[in-house]
Amino acid sequence: MFFALATVSLSAKEIHVSVKGNDTNEGTILKPFKTINHAAQIAVAGDIVIVHAGTYRERINPKNGGESDSKRIIYKAADGEKVEIKGSEVLTGWKKVDDEVWTIVIPNSFFGDYNPFKDYVAGDWCNNNAKIHTCDIFIGGKSLFERNKIELVKYPVEDEKVKDKVSTLYGWYAESNEQTTTIWANFQTRNPNKELTEVSIRKTCFYPESEGLNYITISGFDFSQAATQWGAPTAEQVGMVATHWNKGWIIENNIIHDSKCVGITLGKERKTGHNVWTQDLGNVFNDGNIHYIEVIFKVLKNGWNKENIGSHIVRNNKIYNCEQAGICGSMGAVFSTIENNHVFNIHQKKQFGGAELGGIKLHAPIDTQIIHNRVNSVDGPGIWLDWMTQGTRISRNLMYDNTWQDIYAEVDHGPYLIDNNLLLSENAINLQSTGGAVVHNLIAGTFELGLNQTRSTPYHLEHSTEIKGLSEIVPGDDRFYNNIFLTKKELKGESYPADQKFGLDDYKKAKLPASVDGNIYYGGAIPYFKEVNFIENKTLNPKFSLTEEGDKVFISYNVASDSGLNTKMVTTDLLGKTTVSKGKFENPDGTPLKIDTDYLGNKRSDSNPSAGAFEKKGNRIEKLQVW
Repeated sequence: MFFALATVSLSAKEIHVSVKGNDTNEGTILKPFKTINHAAQIAVAGDIVIVHAGTYRERINPKNGGESDSKRIIYKAADGEKVEIKGSEVLTGWKKVDDEVWTIVIPNSFFGDYNPFKDYVAGDWCNNNAKIHTCDIFIGGKSLFERNKIELVKYPVEDEKVKDKVSTLYGWYAESNEQTTTIWANFQTRNPNKELTEVSIRKTCFYPESEGLNYITISGFDFSQAATQWGAPTAEQVGMVATHWNKGWIIENNIIHDSKCVGITLGKERKTGHNVWTQDLGNVFNDGNIHYIEVIFKVLKNGWNKENIGSHIVRNNKIYNCEQAGICGSMGAVFSTIENNHVFNIHQKKQFGGAELGGIKLHAPIDTQIIHNRVNSVDGPGIWLDWMTQGTRISRNLMYDNTWQDIYAEVDHGPYLIDNNLLLSENAINLQSTGGAVVHNLIAGTFELGLNQTRSTPYHLEHSTEIKGLSEIVPGDDRFYNNIFLTKKELKGESYPADQKFGLDDYKKAKLPASVDGNIYYGGAIPYFKEVNFIENKTLNPKFSLTEEGDKVFISYNVASDSGLNTKMVTTDLLGKTTVSKGKFENPDGTPLKIDTDYLGNKRSDSNPSAGAFEKKGNRIEKLQVW
């Protein structure tokens, strides 16, 4: 035993990287390597790659993975040191055209084997009518807006649909031939030769080309400015930081920002299909739904199971300024945990769009736990769970200022659980699914139930990727226990406009009955028409407010007394089984579930837990810190 432990200790080593190093060195702290990717060709299971302060303009394509959770390959920034990994290069030598417009001619050899000025953002479910390229140009770390005519660079007009309208005056246009690429850019009053001016040219910053590289940790870096491509669920998904088709990664304590499309992908590989719908547009019989089902069966043959794929941890990251999604993944996020991340400012430039937008956008998040994340300022859904959401839990998340809705569940059969969340956007929840449980949430926006979903989608054996069957969505088999529906706007007249649906009125049209009990409805929120045990107060003015103070978030609001409301502790037994998938609401390991703590982690009453996300906070929530 002593000999075996000594052998492991000797084989594991620290590999050091420094911008002052050399790749011909030994990789020690005194003689470090110069590039992270060089270290990534040498590191083996048990090794720690320690990267020292500086900016590294490279793509890391590791050769090896770890062997187990206890014998990983760890990539980490040296303690207390700022390490930037960029998908961009510096652009110098700009020539002035007039007071605001500058130009530069770049030989195409500058780009190596990938010229992003020749590649458009494209893929299944992508709308890019403006023909936006995958590249970006930055001045002082701020990205410019691409224009499709040089006149729009010379004579810019503010874009009214963008929140930061002044930023849209900064624009660029490019033309590329076989030898050179010419760029014209409007920097307003700024001088690109005196400020840091960069162009994104790498498809990714950290992504292994090979599958089967498991148990890798990435910790403490600042990743930015990659020319990432659209991450469709039917395509190889390559974000700025991406796991490929692997298992057991930990992505933690990083800052991930300014990706053309996606920040982190936990996604699909290429050989089971790459944008298959786009490539088959001539086939009028197969729509996107059929194409994705075909891909799912191919992925199952390619080892999509708990032994091989998923079980990732994505935690404590700050993710922002990504134009498709902060985190996305098609089938590769199974059995994973996404927790304590701040995802914000997603799809803010709005130069292209499609059906894969979101703060967190996952297909097949089987047994995935999305816990205590702050998701705000997303032009799209905050969290979008699309297909095969089963055993999934969305718990203790803070969500606000998202334009579509905070949580969108699309064509899922459940069971899935939404509990103890603060859903504070104008549109809170859209369930175009069945088999959900919405428990102990503060819901301050509209609720919508999708009633006309005719697509047949898969459901699975419990805690497994193995397909049990396919079915259309039969709406109504949902559970709502102990929520507070709180309209932020004061009611004017008899009711809100028809398109503003607060509460559970939509369930009048559902095909299956819902299980609803112990909820509170304020303002114009409408109770479930068969609910017996509830409180309704149409005249209460909630006086809701949310304030951001630095990295902290506070909320305050009015509620009335909940005396007389008899609530139940929410458990696996109470929630029962879903109608279609026949699944139980339980923990990923199959043990019974019990919602016995609140948003803040406080213990709930066993006999009469408080409705909403907070346990026994009184009638007035006065500037409560929620982040």
